[in-house]
Amino acid sequence: MKSEEQFLKLIDAHFPREGQAVTLGRGDDCAVLAGGEPFCVSSDLFLEDVHFRRDYFSAADIGYKALAVNISDIAAMGALPVAFNMDLMAPADLPDEFWDEFLHSMAMLARQNDMVLTGGDLCRADKLGVSITVFGVAKGGGRFLTRGNCAKGDVLFTVGDLGMARAGFMALESLKDKAREAFPAAVNAHLRPKPKVLIGTLLKAAGAKGLMDVSDGLARDLPRFLGPDLGADIALKAEQLNGNVVAFALAMGVDPVEEAILGGEDYALLGCANFMDMPRIETVPGVTVIGAVTDKPGLVVNGEPFDAAGFDHFEQ
Repeated sequence: MKSEEQFLKLIDAHFPREGQAVTLGRGDDCAVLAGGEPFCVSSDLFLEDVHFRRDYFSAADIGYKALAVNISDIAAMGALPVAFNMDLMAPADLPDEFWDEFLHSMAMLARQNDMVLTGGDLCRADKLGVSITVFGVAKGGGRFLTRGNCAKGDVLFTVGDLGMARAGFMALESLKDKAREAFPAAVNAHLRPKPKVLIGTLLKAAGAKGLMDVSDGLARDLPRFLGPDLGADIALKAEQLNGNVVAFALAMGVDPVEEAILGGEDYALLGCANFMDMPRIETVPGVTVIGAVTDKPGLVVNGEPFDAAGFDHFEQ
């Protein structure tokens, strides 16, 4: 891209300016979103050599995942994504073909979720970086599924394959190109996570008390979901896990259940519900009961205290 105007024309070729939640699209000093109902807002950074490596992420993978991880936050609120802003840090050495693939992949995901790109910013940088802010709305009464709503005895459940993205990441780091052949589903889970927007809305309708997307691993995220005064008793067996997780863990000589609990970037949904509501909750596709809420802080897995923590950027 030789100029900002050229970059903006390419963005316009991939993303429309209009949408049902947008009164004024990108191109002015600000976009204007239609009011009348509460919005939820989330943002994420997606930075080269922090969140991804260009030696095994394609341009299309980067564009897709940068938006997907933000959509997952909206799904975890039981809401629908409607619009997003994108700030790009663009190295000078990337060819035009890279940006076409990047934007095409992101635009396809945006169209699948009826989202409008409302604006953002562009700048040169030494490494590639993407910052996205996403806006969502809660249909059907405006209720959002927040954290901190669990009580002792509530049932804990997940939707999504715990440990898959961790296995994919570790396989790519250790096996390089051979990872795609040896553990294809795990690699795809790391490169192309699937936001569970429809599932989130179905869980809200079925009576879930709260939801959270599991991005830093269950060990790290579950205490955040419960709050400081509650804990969890988890029952999880290897046979409940995806075969790629088990196969990779056994190949590395580690416990597959521990790997699944540590996780990271699974973008599974973690939820809680009163046991009386579980018959409805379990009609939602993919729901797996993993345990119950206790009144003792801490995590117990298969009868043993679990002290290992999940991912934290500031502890690396």
